[in-house]
Amino acid sequence: MRRILLTLTGAGLLSVSLAGAAFAQTYPNVSNLKPFSAEANFMSLPGYLRYVYQQQTGQWVTYAEAQRIVKQQTGQ
Repeated sequence: MRRILLTLTGAGLLSVSLAGAAFAQTYPNVSNLKPFSAEANFMSLPGYLRYVYQQQTGQWVTYAEAQRIVKQQTGQ
């Protein structure tokens, strides 16, 4: 019984760790947009990324995380 419980726990942890890696690659690319332009819906790039991501997934990313993603996408 203990072996089955440990196996199920290990499989659960493995699936969560793999899902996190795939999940991180789903952010929309905003590197080709100009901030506060009509194409960015008159928002900053981190704000627009947060908005689009929320529309796609129903979850919000923090502004600090969005800033990090934008810097990463734009190579700054």
